[in-house]
Amino acid sequence: MWILVMFDLPTDTTKQRKDAGTFRNFLLDEGFERSQFSVYARFVNGKEAFSTRVNRIERNLPESGDVQILNFTDRQYRDIVHFSDQGRREARENPKQLVMF
Repeated sequence: MWILVMFDLPTDTTKQRKDAGTFRNFLLDEGFERSQFSVYARFVNGKEAFSTRVNRIERNLPESGDVQILNFTDRQYRDIVHFSDQGRREARENPKQLVMF
């Protein structure tokens, strides 16, 4: 399962720019990778892990702005059509899952 965080944060004042940077750094520290400037994605193991991530994000939200969080399956992630520099990019592979007993 994947979690996608999309946000539109104000950057009019010095404090707002600092808050936006702090939020981006928080997402990176949480293991998210940047897909676009305000779009970050991360693989999670199931609904419980998704819920945990959402709660952590909620505790670290900036004072203002919009943040939207989506979840989708490995197959949906694999089926994303991605164009870059006017060309179609190959589908990304899902990470290998480690199962420990």
